[in-house]
This record gives sequence, structure tokens and C-alpha cells, in this order.
Amino acid sequence: MRSSNDKLIFESGQEMKNRFMLAPLTNTQSHEDGTLSDDEYKWLTKRAEGGFGITMSCASHVQEIGKGFPGQLGIFDDKHIEGLKKLTAEIKKHDSLAIAQLHHAGMRSPEELIKTQPVCPSDDSSTGSRGLSTEEVIKLREDFISAALRAKVSGYQGVEIHGAHGYILSQFLSSEINRREDEYGGSNENRSRILFEIVDGIRDVCGSDFILGVRLSPEGFGLKLAEIKEICESLISTKKIDFLDISLWDSFKEPNEEEHKEKNLLKHFTDMDFKDTFLTVAGNIRTANDVSKILESGVDFVTIGRGGILHHDFPKKVIGNPEFKPIQLPVSKKYLSNEGLSNRFIKYMQRWQGFVEE
Repeated sequence: MRSSNDKLIFESGQEMKNRFMLAPLTNTQSHEDGTLSDDEYKWLTKRAEGGFGITMSCASHVQEIGKGFPGQLGIFDDKHIEGLKKLTAEIKKHDSLAIAQLHHAGMRSPEELIKTQPVCPSDDSSTGSRGLSTEEVIKLREDFISAALRAKVSGYQGVEIHGAHGYILSQFLSSEINRREDEYGGSNENRSRILFEIVDGIRDVCGSDFILGVRLSPEGFGLKLAEIKEICESLISTKKIDFLDISLWDSFKEPNEEEHKEKNLLKHFTDMDFKDTFLTVAGNIRTANDVSKILESGVDFVTIGRGGILHHDFPKKVIGNPEFKPIQLPVSKKYLSNEGLSNRFIKYMQRWQGFVEE
């Protein structure tokens, strides 16, 4: 039986000491120019110390206009490298793999934050976003690739490309949002073209010993489950990625689309042949029992969000106690502070109804 304490060895040769990855969590703690703050350093390194096999950064934007939230950690400029080197060195001291998530918010970039009109695959009146020119799409592709190389220079052992949750690459994948008529719009193959070009470019510049993952979500923002599964199969067949990170929101739910309700959303992916590519999922994995269920279903490692916020040592607690359940909500601000969250992060968590004591 697969254990949460089992090691994994990626195709790139890197070893993951257990089956726990820290989810790339929005925390609003860094400086507005994208440089690393002491608060974000403390938050992430405490999770590495707490036993996560992979400590992933929050979404790190690859262009200044791709910023999605205040206090976002950046990776679009060489000025970020110094802080990131300090971060990755400390993560690796705890035998945790340091992975950066590469991100661009696209039409989800608040105009008041980026001080210009947000961009999108096509003009979008609901968000006031403008469509990118073909030349700008190519620049976006190159900036994702440059950010990956910057991550490697900064000491990260790999990157995850954020293609989920309605951010810019997910916007390209959506037939509702992407109405382009060039080679980056139309068919599923064309809409996903930028993603595959980014994968190819990162693998070329960062080499075979660099971990490369892709995050996708199969629902919302006009995405279709069948199309996302098709993209997954194509990514697997390239043999250029180490893992797929499927964000399900709830790992035990049924699909939204009526024609796919014959099995739950998770089984749609565990029934696929992942060959040498690892599968991780995120969504509502909160207890040791949940972790066991997910791993026994055929998932290679779990991605933990809420549990990692509540318990910096969530992996150690689960490995040490098969009956472990996280602390009951709501929790006090003092409790979260002791778990390594800054006042800014705690304030952000107050948006989650019933999470922080009033």
C-alpha cells in the first residue's frame, strides 16, 4: 500500500522525501516590487522545516503587468534573485525541494494594482481587458521561459507553470474567453499551443535535471473536462514534464458537466495512463484519512493548502498519526501567528468565512 512517507524520484533525478507538496498559496506578504519579504521567507521556510517534500512558492508573476494580488512575490526581474537565493537555500537545508510557481493573472490583474489595462487572449468587456497581439503572446511565452531560467539561477530545483484557476494560460485554454483567430485560438490544440511552447522552452533552457510541472483545473472559466484531459494526455506524451498538478477544489466531488457524472472528478484523472509523469491533486484534502484515500486512489503525491496553513508540520503530523485531524476552526490570530503567518497573511485569511476568530 502506498504510504505518505514513501520517497519519489522524478524523471529529472531529484528525490522527494515524502508525498506532501505545499500548495502555492496566495499570502500577500512580500514587497510591492515583487522582492521577497522577511514575512514570506518565514512562512515558506517554516513549511520546509515542517516536513513538506516540496515547498512551492506562491504564484510568482512573470511580467510586471501579470500581478494578481498585493504583496505578490515576483520573478519577472533579476532584482528578485537575491531574495530568492536566500529563500531556496533555507528550504533545501530542510531536505525539501524548492519549486517556484510561474504565474500571470491576465484579465484577473486588478487595474488599480498594475496601473494599466489588464491583458487577455481576447478583448473582454466584463473585466475591461484588452486582447494581446500575436507579438505580445510570443513575448508572454518568452517571459515564462525567462522566469524559469531565473528560478534556476535563484536556486529553485524546478518550476510549476500555472495554467489553472482562470489566470492567463487558463484563459487561453478556455473557448469562452479565447476567441483569437491566429494560431493561438480556435481548436483545443491552438488554444493550448502557448502552454506547450512554454514547456518546450523551459525544458530547453533549464535542462533535463530541472523539475517541470504544470497546474491545470478542469472546471470553471469556460473550461471543459474533456479538453483538459486531452491536454493532459498530450503533455504526458511529450515526456517533457515531471508532474501534473490538477486543482479540483474538492477531490471528492462529481464533475459539473452532466455528461461526465458517471464517476467523480478525481477518477477521471486516476483512470488515465500517466506513464512516467507523476500526478498530484489539490482540493479538500484535510485529514490523514483524506491523504490515505487520495494516495490509494493512484495519485502520486498530495498538494496541501489549508492543512499547511493551520499546521506548518502537517506532513509530520500525518506521517506520525494515521488518525490525525487538523485543529478545529475558527482559530485565533495568535495561533496563526505562531504558525508563521504575518499580520498581512492573517488579514487575508479573514476573507475565508469562519477561518479566523473574530
